[in-house]
Amino acid sequence: MSGAGTAAAPEDACPVAFVELAGRLADAVRPIVLKLFRGVVTVETKADRSPVTAADREAETAMRAMIADAYPDHGILGEEHGNERLEAEYVWVLDPIDGTNAFVTGKPLFGTLIALTHRGRPVLGVIDMPALGERWVGARGRATLFDGAPAKTRPCAEVAAAWLSATSPGMFADAEAAAFERLSSGVRRTVYGGDCYNYGLLASGHLDLVAEAGLKPYDLCSLAPVIEGAGGIISDWRGQPLTIDSDGRVLAAGDGRAHAEALAVLAGGGAVTSR
Repeated sequence: MSGAGTAAAPEDACPVAFVELAGRLADAVRPIVLKLFRGVVTVETKADRSPVTAADREAETAMRAMIADAYPDHGILGEEHGNERLEAEYVWVLDPIDGTNAFVTGKPLFGTLIALTHRGRPVLGVIDMPALGERWVGARGRATLFDGAPAKTRPCAEVAAAWLSATSPGMFADAEAAAFERLSSGVRRTVYGGDCYNYGLLASGHLDLVAEAGLKPYDLCSLAPVIEGAGGIISDWRGQPLTIDSDGRVLAAGDGRAHAEALAVLAGGGAVTSR
């Protein structure tokens, strides 16, 4: 699946060859994970207490081999098999199964996240949902595509009108939990679950806000190109652009007005209209 649009891309746009490779990586992962989905899978617990399966490891191994064959000078940061050449100008950031809890419990809301960073900034992102057969591709200078057609966020002028999502309330601790509660208490509705799927849904105009914390580079780097190419805005909780070194707190919005208000609420200032 190519991320190239029909209109001419700007000179600084992500090269189409990189976009096409990202599509091939996602294509390669789908059969690997689907052959084990809802099968008998051994679940191991990593040092950080997160789960991992053979599907995670096999899928990342396949992607790494394809990247090394196409661009041996590029770096790779992967969830399962460590890092290579992080000092490189271009670094691929891979999460073969985002939402392993969903995967091992038979829920189809797990995804594959593929990102490419240029000097630390994400310039290409793929959110692929193998069990659903859905894919978002975002790249700098190009419109985000959902299954080949343009994706577009929806207007939402204020937090009070927003549908907010996060994977789990348990991902917030201490001050983060209090900040999220301030935001959640002022929106139209808060829904939980979904992992990376939430960001694709926001890019396609079905959600207005996603606020999360504790994300790793392989969780967040793919999100920025997808959201931004669909007309949305995404940052850390201080309003700074996401990078490979971001602190793991993410706020995404389909409308810049809601994003600005939500940032103020998370910071402890600003007020929202009660529901």
